[in-house]
Amino acid sequence: MRFTPFLRRCRLLPLLISLLLVVSQATAQVIPTPQTMIPSPPQLAASSWILMDADSGRVLVEHNADERLPPASLTKLMTAYLVERELDRGNIAPEDLVPVSEKAWRTGGSKMFIEVDTLVAVDELLKGIIIVSGNDASVAMAEHLAGGERPFADLMNQHATRLGMHNTNFVNATGLPDDNHYSSARDLALLSQHIINDYPEHYANYASKQFSYGGIEQPNRNRLLWRDSSVDGLKTGWTEAAGYCLVASAKRDDMRLISVVMGTASEEARAQETQKLLSYGFRYYETLKLYDAGAVLNTPRVWGGDKNELRVGVDRNVVMTVPRARSEELTAKLDIQADLTAPIAAGDRVGTMEMRQGEEVVGERPLVALESVEEGGLFKRFFDQVRRFFTNLIGGWFG
Repeated sequence: MRFTPFLRRCRLLPLLISLLLVVSQATAQVIPTPQTMIPSPPQLAASSWILMDADSGRVLVEHNADERLPPASLTKLMTAYLVERELDRGNIAPEDLVPVSEKAWRTGGSKMFIEVDTLVAVDELLKGIIIVSGNDASVAMAEHLAGGERPFADLMNQHATRLGMHNTNFVNATGLPDDNHYSSARDLALLSQHIINDYPEHYANYASKQFSYGGIEQPNRNRLLWRDSSVDGLKTGWTEAAGYCLVASAKRDDMRLISVVMGTASEEARAQETQKLLSYGFRYYETLKLYDAGAVLNTPRVWGGDKNELRVGVDRNVVMTVPRARSEELTAKLDIQADLTAPIAAGDRVGTMEMRQGEEVVGERPLVALESVEEGGLFKRFFDQVRRFFTNLIGGWFG
């Protein structure tokens, strides 16, 4: 009888082993979800290229992006940008009439076909610059805005510096060849980002497939406008020295990409190589809005003010571009200045937001005051000085 418990345990042993095997098999089948696999970016038959998100500014792909190359008619992106800027500032109006000089009329290369000694509306010239790459229209607008093409080129260079285009120098408004006229893929992507975001009311011109002036109808040379409904800009270029170039932009859902391809062998090649970049970006990345402009992200203590707290946030939307299905890895760290003291004006920078994807820092944004805090009265300032002294001394007991 004394062996009965042992025998009973022996009879249970096969059952226990079976259960352990089932558990082991179940455990072995639990496979961690892998991160999104991203292949190497495409290699293009071109001299230089870049792919950038228009909202976040993140560069997804680049090759020789800072190499100084002849930009050909991609130059006209800056010419058009300056016209759009003047329109936005109210210095000129779309219906203003621009006289056509003999110099503008005689300018070679692609044309809008304006006639010498005629008057043409600013709006028509802007479309001629963007849609059919009119060299004559570009010179006419340069003369109208700056009194000549050389002083206009000086304006172009000043704005290139303002926008951070460090590998760019313009000597004309058209992109006709000159040894000292150059730009880079990165610089042209930055300029395109400003065209899209700074003056969106004019951006529809870049998607126009046709333009007619003086009874002459011409097509936009950007073939992707016909092939891909998400593509809505921006500009083509060609000279013998530059090869075939294309700056393109496309929007799918809430994501907009900008691609720059320089130095391809043909019109077809620049379209195909650009499509490779855009397809890669849309397939493997996504752009997310993390915070809205004006959202309150923290309320730190303010000393000596008519308020004890300051609402802190960002002055523009915070968006990040990340590999698809990896948004859960994004974290934000707020680094706010210590001992904030009134007065503080709305918009003053008071810290930095650092965004990380895992351990990698993928972006920084300034933190700003979302409101003004005026100085408090004499008693309030004195009382806050005492409180701050003891707070710093004892580590927050009097905070």
